[in-house]
Amino acid sequence: MVRVRLATHASDGLGSVGKLDDKIALITGASRGIGQAIAELFAAEGARVVCAARTINDGDHFLEGSLSNTVNRIEANGGVAIAVAANVSAEEDCHRLVDTAIERFGRVDILVNNAALNYYVPTVDYEVKKWMRAFAVNVHGPFMLSKFVLPGMIERNSGAIINISSGAAIGPGRGPYEIEGHGGTMYGSTKAALERMTQGLAQEVQHHNIAVSCYSPSQVVPTPGTIYHKLMDSLDDPRGEPVELMARTALLLASEPPEKVNGRVTYSQQILKEFGWIEEARGTGIDRTGSGYSQI
Repeated sequence: MVRVRLATHASDGLGSVGKLDDKIALITGASRGIGQAIAELFAAEGARVVCAARTINDGDHFLEGSLSNTVNRIEANGGVAIAVAANVSAEEDCHRLVDTAIERFGRVDILVNNAALNYYVPTVDYEVKKWMRAFAVNVHGPFMLSKFVLPGMIERNSGAIINISSGAAIGPGRGPYEIEGHGGTMYGSTKAALERMTQGLAQEVQHHNIAVSCYSPSQVVPTPGTIYHKLMDSLDDPRGEPVELMARTALLLASEPPEKVNGRVTYSQQILKEFGWIEEARGTGIDRTGSGYSQI
């Protein structure tokens, strides 16, 4: 069991200041799983949250979860959030998403690129259009959204961009191989690209007080997606990492000074333990070596 040291925040009834008071956060993939957990925690910490995904209402997608559900949960707990349907692989949708956030709240202080698309298919069987679509969601979407929020962040000399990666970014190394590949080449390639993009962008904006970071779960997180792909058995699978740890990692990266986190490619439990937010940690980044980008 990972022990979590919970930080006091605005929703605890003690009148304390939230870590994200007066911040505007835009979170993609917020209809379920990790994105939903991040959106709810950010709202509890005082942020006004723009929740983006393709699924507006329950039943619109075969996986459980919707933007309506996320926003309703936030509002029920006293938070402020709006839902915006968007396909982050489309330039016009990314423009509209950022424009909507600015029209409603005036700016975007924090961008969390969490939306992702995955198909477990061997390369020889991969449909070209699906490969292109996955790269568009997993890499081009974060690029476009970052591009569109950066002018305001640079003007204000403040901001945070957080990219969600995956342990799949760690390749199998050179052969010979003891086990066969399981069709994760595309997904791992997109996440490796995202990690490289993170550090390149971090270097570009380092003089504007903007933190660009990227992190992966230290262990597989039980979500509707990981259950569907048979990586987890249920949302309470004891083998998995609690989704709350992923949400708290995003909070850490959004609230720490840029000089402490800019350019970091890391793992949830690794950085939470490093900053004293949890007492014990395990998984990638702790017991297992992370990706090459996490080591430089």
